Amino acid sequence: MSSRSKERVVTAFRKIFHKSSNNNNHNNINNNNNNVNNNSSNNNNDKVDGDTVSNPNNNQEGAAASTSSMGGAGGGASGGGSSSGSSSKNAVVRMAADQAVWDSPGKRRRQDRKVAPTTGRQPVAAPDQSIRSRRLMKEYREMERLQTKNDAVFTVELVNDSLFEWHVRLHVIDPDSHLARDMLELGVPAILLHLSFPNNFPFAPPFMRVVEPRIEKGYVMEGGAICMELLTPRGWASAYTVEAVIMQFAASVVKGQGRIARKPKSTKEFSRRTAEESFRSLVKTHEKYGWVTPALSDG
Repeated sequence: MSSRSKERVVTAFRKIFHKSSNNNNHNNINNNNNNVNNNSSNNNNDKVDGDTVSNPNNNQEGAAASTSSMGGAGGGASGGGSSSGSSSKNAVVRMAADQAVWDSPGKRRRQDRKVAPTTGRQPVAAPDQSIRSRRLMKEYREMERLQTKNDAVFTVELVNDSLFEWHVRLHVIDPDSHLARDMLELGVPAILLHLSFPNNFPFAPPFMRVVEPRIEKGYVMEGGAICMELLTPRGWASAYTVEAVIMQFAASVVKGQGRIARKPKSTKEFSRRTAEESFRSLVKTHEKYGWVTPALSDG
């Protein structure tokens, strides 16, 4: 064999060994990259179950640093051509690290458990107006039927054709009472009552006041407000009817020795606003001290 042939054979063997060495270095780098990915995925799974999730930027920096160190070692072994291969491998490791953090099973479980935060207060359902209307229409028709009798105790009419405000005229009072004698003497045919029904009626009581005449004692207060537990939120029940409220007032005004005021002692305005203020004060007092029936002499 000539010397030139020998050199060709030697050169061919060197190329074969050089390629084999490069392949081994690349395989080592791939194995190291896989180990890094597995470690980062395990770390992320462990941290997801804790209170916080590690920052993916930190994982990327750690993966890039470890990859660059391995790339430097591989470059010393394989020569100058390994720098471009090392940079491409760094990109692969970064992508693998991102995928390990965001696509890990623990992260998906945590995201599935997330609940969208509620903003603002929960809406409150408005009262059902149809319940109030049906109930008042039923009671109004029943009271109209009763007032057709010749000896009707009371009559009822709507205020400005509103189903939610009534005028009730109480014609019959205990004939043996002082109030009945005052009405006969002064020519007062009836006691005029005003009732207004709130939006949540019949689950809340109506507001009732005496319009005329001005009555002293008999549990009638400033502005014509009426002191009856039945008319307070605590004493009211949805089963009570308007007829029952009126008859209860007729009994209590007599029991409290009510009289028609000849010369009003109070200088306050006799109005609905005064009655509402007086009734609110009454409710607060009785909620604090309870409902104790006062002596008859106290009205």
